[in-house]
Amino acid sequence: MAPRALRDVLSTDSPIVLGPFGGLSSIDLTAAVSEAGGLGSYGLYGYDGARIAETAAQMRAATTRPFALNLWLPTGDEAAVDDGDLERVRSALAPLFAELGLPLPEAPARFLPPVEEQLDAVLAARPAALSVVYGVPAPDVVAAAREHGIALIGTATTVAEAQALAAGGVDAVVATGAEAAGHRVSFLAPPEDSLVGTFALVPQVVDAVDVPVIAAGGIADRRGVAAAFALGASGVQVGTAFLRTRQSAATAGHRRAITHAHDTSAVLTRAMSGRLARGLPNAAMRLLEQHEILPFPAQNWLTGQFRAAAAQQGRADLVSLWAGQAAALSVHDDAADVFAELAAGLPA
Repeated sequence: MAPRALRDVLSTDSPIVLGPFGGLSSIDLTAAVSEAGGLGSYGLYGYDGARIAETAAQMRAATTRPFALNLWLPTGDEAAVDDGDLERVRSALAPLFAELGLPLPEAPARFLPPVEEQLDAVLAARPAALSVVYGVPAPDVVAAAREHGIALIGTATTVAEAQALAAGGVDAVVATGAEAAGHRVSFLAPPEDSLVGTFALVPQVVDAVDVPVIAAGGIADRRGVAAAFALGASGVQVGTAFLRTRQSAATAGHRRAITHAHDTSAVLTRAMSGRLARGLPNAAMRLLEQHEILPFPAQNWLTGQFRAAAAQQGRADLVSLWAGQAAALSVHDDAADVFAELAAGLPA
């Protein structure tokens, strides 16, 4: 499809989409991308309904332009962790908590808010778009989004996932390749079996679905944008290059790590969250990989207890350094400069 089709779906001036960072989103960066004419996206992982409403209000105070809110759909593998397993891993990490001056955390009643509460809050907030990862939105969610005038964006790591999303009624599909930063959001097959590269995945998805396709993974400058459009994409979604900027919520140490990354720096690991994700290795990742890794979301909750404190203390060695394989191409400190560079690769 032509780029204009996606701009019409998103009500934006440009088909450039900010990757939603679960835990690393910021109002400043989301608003900056929207103000530049693209679609700013804000990740709501772990947010309850009240916090979603507050975040949407902050976004509307920061920009009058369209923005997207992003949710993780439950996949059915969020099984309750055995108390003994949690205690064993928690105790193994005691020295790390002590190093940060933290007590060992007590397990909460639940690790995540109900997705129904999150969806209700997003629908009430009426963003321009709701983007989802880890699955196909239910028919009632699709119907409610239509009623509220909210575009639906699904995320696929394979052709089969893209087809399932299109059949489920989404308005656009993000084809996210194995190069991308953060979590591998596969939902029809194990992520290890769904590591298709962006520039192999995009044209196959374009051929398989009749909705606009947004290319993601390994795109950081005008060359990646031009290549994505040459392969039939109607838009691009960019994460790491924007994460590198001062407007993001990444710590200074995280941004420095992106600056010093090279082509083979980013690795895949389950250590930080219990789900496969791409980031830069550091002391926390290496330590966690030496111990038992709990299933998601228990592992993500447990590491989150020290990652937050580490970020406040400026300890880049103990946070999640999410980054993609094109991190070395992320050279700008300001979101406006990143956007201008990407826009230079759009078709005339």
